[in-house]
Amino acid sequence: MKKKIFLKIKSTLKSTYFWFFVILLFILIFVVADFFIGNIFYKNNDKIVKIEEKVEVPAPLVLDTVAYDKKMQELANNPKDPIVYETIKTIEKNSKGKNITKITKVPVSPQPIINHLWPAKTTYPNIGALLPSKRIVAFYGNLYSKNMGVLGQYSEDEMLAKLDVEVKKWSAADPSTPVIPALHYIAVVAQGNAGPDGKYRARMPFTEIDKVIKMAEKAKAIVFLDVQVGFSDLQTELPLLEKYLKMPQVHLGIDPEFSMKTGIRPGKVVGTVDASDINFAINYLAKIVKDNKLTPKIFIVHRYTQKMVTNYKDIKIVPEVQFVMDMDGWGDKDKKITTYKQFIYKEPVQFTGFKLFYKNDLLEKGTVLLTPNELLKLNPRPSYIQYQ
Repeated sequence: MKKKIFLKIKSTLKSTYFWFFVILLFILIFVVADFFIGNIFYKNNDKIVKIEEKVEVPAPLVLDTVAYDKKMQELANNPKDPIVYETIKTIEKNSKGKNITKITKVPVSPQPIINHLWPAKTTYPNIGALLPSKRIVAFYGNLYSKNMGVLGQYSEDEMLAKLDVEVKKWSAADPSTPVIPALHYIAVVAQGNAGPDGKYRARMPFTEIDKVIKMAEKAKAIVFLDVQVGFSDLQTELPLLEKYLKMPQVHLGIDPEFSMKTGIRPGKVVGTVDASDINFAINYLAKIVKDNKLTPKIFIVHRYTQKMVTNYKDIKIVPEVQFVMDMDGWGDKDKKITTYKQFIYKEPVQFTGFKLFYKNDLLEKGTVLLTPNELLKLNPRPSYIQYQ
């Protein structure tokens, strides 16, 4: 009896070991399979999806501040700092044994640091900013007038062909700075007559702005909408252009000459804007950029007198907007360069511009337009060039 019980237990143990090894083998196979197969497949929404290769998530784009600073220094075009010397006196004996004083000049070490006005000390822009890595060459005017600038003086094809010629001149003069063509359209035009609301300005129809947008697309150009407020103000005029300013290729310009705060109509005296006006426009553009996830806007302010822009030190630059003070005066070469040095160079904000007049710069006999090579000698070099 005991022997039968022993044999039965022995048989049961053999059977248990057998199934134990079967289960262990199954687990081993499952683990190995999961290791290899798990690297090829993953489960997503209860479906088995095959991964062909590892997907790398790109790093977020950031501004190359080293390259930015280098380009800003290049634009500043500061003259070479002069070497500062110190005078050293030593007493030596001559051949007759008499004491003589020897004076020598040696460079001071370390050399004193000279603080230049340019580049202006401002905040870095958001990624995607056009300046300073690019230069903008623009045609200015209004489609209703042949006298307000080259933009309205010629047919579309002829005008764009002329713009392309100027772009190529600048590309040849400074190959290290790619050129972007632009159309600078006066969307709000100051008037000699008060008009229905007494504001001495006329707003251009949207149909005309649309024409400029289409022209720019044809030339792969950006667009500036220029505002001459007359007796109105930027707080009133800019919201009316918001649907265009939301477009990534559309930027802003204002003309203080026609911002009449004294009650005298446009054309009689030169107008003015304050830093507070400029800051309103900057903040307005910045909000559009943030709300619509756009790259930075460019904001042009024209200037050729001291009083056209007041309290420049209070202008607040933000990462969403790039600011250009544009030298807007006309005349011969010397007059224009003097104006640039007097009212643009001495009051640094961020970037500079220079306007060339096909007609008014040539009124005096024997005068010619400043060339790209001549303008590139300026301190600072302009980032925005406008032809009127």
